[in-house]
Amino acid sequence: MLYRISYACVTFAIFVSVSPCQQTSPSDSGEPPQPESKRILFIIPNYRTVPSLQNYEPLTTREKFKIASDDAFDRGTIALAVLFGGEAQLTNANRSFGQGAAAFAKYSGAAFGDLAIGDYMTEAVFPTLLHQDPRYFRRGMGSAWSRLGYAMGQIFWTHRDSGGTQFNYSEVNGNSAAVAILNAYYRDNRTATHAVSKLGMQLGVDMAGNVLKEFWPELQRTFRGRHPSN
Repeated sequence: MLYRISYACVTFAIFVSVSPCQQTSPSDSGEPPQPESKRILFIIPNYRTVPSLQNYEPLTTREKFKIASDDAFDRGTIALAVLFGGEAQLTNANRSFGQGAAAFAKYSGAAFGDLAIGDYMTEAVFPTLLHQDPRYFRRGMGSAWSRLGYAMGQIFWTHRDSGGTQFNYSEVNGNSAAVAILNAYYRDNRTATHAVSKLGMQLGVDMAGNVLKEFWPELQRTFRGRHPSN
């Protein structure tokens, strides 16, 4: 399901990004900046998005773990875990879990573990060890395609706590570690092929998330029926 969701999100975001209304930032339109929404599409947690790189201040270790905790234990994360668990049970993704109410609890618990472990590995543990910033800094200006490329590229390129940028080891290594941990409770899928597929899937989902974070302010205005004043 995550595989399909990642492609759906990217397709949706690309569709929105090529709309003429996406070519300007809120500041260009003369509108006052809006408070950062804590959820995208009203369910996906959004605690690590920053409107811009202006006045950059690095995070402390405590702040990195707080972001990870906020994302991991948000009600949206729990709702997503239930949805993912239900879909996995319908497709009998892990036969060892069985069927019935008890199996649904296992599937949902495993799905929550996937999300929470991934959050802590990529937003707290590895960013702390490697001195990298786990936040997504929105570009918010330029052409829609340049913003789309920027958002997708942030999966592989990130900011250092000391300033400057470098390869996003926290994202890649964090998700790799998470996939390795997940093997502890997915007894039916402990193969190298499945692990590589799971890693690619998670990177794709995170990339789709970045695209949605980049264009979420415009999406909000669209949903609310608000348009820049002429």
